[in-house]
Amino acid sequence: MRTSFWRIVVAAAALVILSDTLPAQAPDRPPATVIRAGTLIDPEAGTAARNQSILVENGKITAIGASVSAPPGATVVDLSRTAVMPGLFDAHTHLCLDVDVARDGGSYFYTVLNDPDTLRAIQGAVNAKTMLEAGFTTVRDVGNEGNYACSSVRGAIERGLIPGPTMQNAGRIIAPYGGQFRLQPDRKGIVGAEYIFADTRDEMLKGIRENLHYGATVIKIVVDDQRYIYSPEDIRFMVDEAARAGVKLAAHVWTRQGAHNAALAGVASMEHLNGADEQDLETAKKNGITAVFTPFPRQELERMLPKPAAQETYDTEMAQLKKGLRTGIPIAFGTDAITQAPGLTRGQTALLWIDSYVQAGVPTKTLLKAMTSNAARLLGVDKERGTLAVGMAADIIATPENPLDNVAALKSVVFVMKNGRIIRSLDAAGR
Repeated sequence: MRTSFWRIVVAAAALVILSDTLPAQAPDRPPATVIRAGTLIDPEAGTAARNQSILVENGKITAIGASVSAPPGATVVDLSRTAVMPGLFDAHTHLCLDVDVARDGGSYFYTVLNDPDTLRAIQGAVNAKTMLEAGFTTVRDVGNEGNYACSSVRGAIERGLIPGPTMQNAGRIIAPYGGQFRLQPDRKGIVGAEYIFADTRDEMLKGIRENLHYGATVIKIVVDDQRYIYSPEDIRFMVDEAARAGVKLAAHVWTRQGAHNAALAGVASMEHLNGADEQDLETAKKNGITAVFTPFPRQELERMLPKPAAQETYDTEMAQLKKGLRTGIPIAFGTDAITQAPGLTRGQTALLWIDSYVQAGVPTKTLLKAMTSNAARLLGVDKERGTLAVGMAADIIATPENPLDNVAALKSVVFVMKNGRIIRSLDAAGR
């Protein structure tokens, strides 16, 4: 009797373990949908076509053109008074970081001390929902997520438990000792959940594998926020190790030397680039690197920094973005938003970064590519997302005006579909 009891216990435990390794049951497939588009935007080509229709079945685009008919039982969505285009990408998010400017003075060092990971996972779920509602159907979260809070958020989205964009996340950022903070010797581990400090090749290797084990789908390193920084050889070592596991490596670079080292190493993307010179941008371009500038809107900088520092940072970021334009390096749209503007959601706040690109003189066609096809290539999902074509995932948004004529229209998305499911639609009055 006792032996049978323990056999039952062991069998039940095995079922629990097995259930955790199986893919989550996919939500019921949405019905076929036909979208009647007034104007269909192709961001990759920078063109627009009138009176096109898109047939969506089982979450994919199965037909597109002027003569697409609706199969029996299909839902027909009339977007004939709008511009329709692929869903947007934010390639540099921090969904599980929510800085309380009044409490923390704009410093996320204090935020990570004050906010437990349980709260940060909830914040991530809320922010993911608002990003999707704003039109961001795919995001890359590049760390500062606590102890893998965003791995949980991403898993919940993939299981259909909560709404959110298709998501990649980096887990704990790998960095030289100290990460992005100045620590005190009697409180060395105070931000241990935020970073993996890796100063030897063994530590770098272990950091990458630990992140992958706990659910990271991209590796993020900080190259240069300390006096001691990663060498090109260090970075290349980590790029190669990440590649062996089938993931890409993003590099935070803030100084000229950091940008130089990352450009030589051939990372997938260089983030921020506040100190990069044009020669290093040329090297990065030659090595197939994508630039993810994060040019904060002036009003957001002024909420978090004293006005002189805000102006200096704004001027620097505008100048760097212009350098990127001159060199022709591929640019993917990224925000680095870590809080919400007053009265706005995280998704609505992220759209304010459009203003920075406009102020820097980025052509509209370049910006639309940065927000769609360029970002899709960086994330390695360009075979399924980032453009509207037969066989692609039905990630579709609509704006009241043609964004090729008025890019600010992207801040007023009126329709969102992700994987064939309607997330946000026009109201009964067609608005």
